[in-house]
Amino acid sequence: MVMTQIQYQDCIDSCLKCMNACNVSYVSSLKEYDLAELRECIRMDRECADICAYAIQAMIRQSPFVADICRLCAEICEATARVSGRYKLTHCQECINACLKCADACRQISKAVAVLA
Repeated sequence: MVMTQIQYQDCIDSCLKCMNACNVSYVSSLKEYDLAELRECIRMDRECADICAYAIQAMIRQSPFVADICRLCAEICEATARVSGRYKLTHCQECINACLKCADACRQISKAVAVLA
């Protein structure tokens, strides 16, 4: 049984919000005074935005690897939230919230797809 796009929609929406929050955090961090201090945060923002975009594509085309991709997306989102948690910058805090919501949505999809397999 294959999950439909409608069943994926909440996760797709969470990934899109996370991707956008990470991109905003990435660009905002580049404008900060101490780039060296934010280096890890900037790198993780890019990683997270990229995997979110890939997870969205995988769900839309109903990839046979969607469970693995969403699990990896959840792991990267959680790692990004941990790194962003080191900073009190507003864009980092917004990124944390989006990352944690996305991680939860991706874990739910990963588990649901694994059960159907």
